[in-house]
Amino acid sequence: MIAILFGTLIVMLLIGVPIAICLLIAVSFTMLSMGNADLFPAIAQRMFTQADNFTLMAIPFFILAGELMGKGGISKRLISFMQLCIRNVPASLAGITTVSSAFFGAISGSNPATVAAIGGITVPRMIEKGYDKGTAAAVAAASGTLGVVIPPSIPMVTYAIVASVSVGTMFLAGIVPGILLALTVCIVNIFVCGKYDNEKTTKKVTSKEFLQIFLDASFALMMPVIILGGIYSGFFTPTEAATVSCVYALVVSMFIYKELKVSDLPAIFVKSAISSGVILFVVSCSAPFGWLMTSEGIPSIIANTILNVFTNKFAILFAMNLVLLFFGCLLETQAIILLMSPILLPIAASLGLSPIALGIIMIINTSIGMITPPMAVNLFVAGGIARVSLEEVSKKVVPFFIAEVILLLILTYFPDVITFLPNLMQ
Repeated sequence: MIAILFGTLIVMLLIGVPIAICLLIAVSFTMLSMGNADLFPAIAQRMFTQADNFTLMAIPFFILAGELMGKGGISKRLISFMQLCIRNVPASLAGITTVSSAFFGAISGSNPATVAAIGGITVPRMIEKGYDKGTAAAVAAASGTLGVVIPPSIPMVTYAIVASVSVGTMFLAGIVPGILLALTVCIVNIFVCGKYDNEKTTKKVTSKEFLQIFLDASFALMMPVIILGGIYSGFFTPTEAATVSCVYALVVSMFIYKELKVSDLPAIFVKSAISSGVILFVVSCSAPFGWLMTSEGIPSIIANTILNVFTNKFAILFAMNLVLLFFGCLLETQAIILLMSPILLPIAASLGLSPIALGIIMIINTSIGMITPPMAVNLFVAGGIARVSLEEVSKKVVPFFIAEVILLLILTYFPDVITFLPNLMQ
């Protein structure tokens, strides 16, 4: 059964069938081969049950909020404020890109959205400053990996549903790793981009100018505080927080910044609906796949096999990261979480690794996967902005990739760094 299920899945993926359809075909063919065609109605039932989930509703609302903010001028004001704060730091434009991406990631929860919103403004500025096009695109792509690591995060919602853990706890666990990842990218920026941008400005900023820029950006800066503060204070749930973020983004963009027009809304709604539909369809189609694996005990079989082959805890954790990084090159984030979580959760439990720590490790892996070809969404977006080939961006992003993998391994072998904040809050 394992051979038929995963063999069919791999063949479908290799011939280019969309991941959601691959999952359904693999389950259907396996059930047919095993003589269980009478259980076909269970496929539709599982899909419906998976979609009928209140927590899952956070995903389309966070996507919509990100679209509204990207169009409404919030990213532009974030960048202006960050430019004011770190204008004299080496590789300041690269640093502005990274820090702004961290803040925008705390709003949108999406990597490609972060690259498009922040990189769309800073990449042309970096190129004008004298940055190599490939380097400018690589900075934006690497900074975009913060989008799903810093909460709120769409993949964190998906993992919380699959692993039956608290969404709020997942968000809390992502704060420290997200800050460390941002610092890591900033350090690489200084070494890689210092030669392009190492001038210190002598122009003084008056208190009045600083206050004006800060007040202009304050509505953007307050958004993560409102979302996360509302969740952790118990004022609203993560799903309700997502809806609050949509309303807040709409009001700020239309009535305060006045950059979002009513005529812009249909296109934003359509784009958000398409993105949400793709993610939710993949999530729904993963339910029959997970149900078949669980009912047949496949995750336990695979977990026991891995534990028998690797007896050393460090080797198992290293192999786990290696597999996740490999899948990150080929599959989309949601698909990796949905496919690998049932397999890795028993392994993590046997190693004493909490499901919360495992979730953050998986999300960082999949985020790094967005800068590793061929399924490098961040590189495609950043390369399109800089008008440079995927090959060129891929070469320039290598130092960022190495640094992020080193941080990933540190977090893997010292998971208390991840669980420190959730444990402290509890």
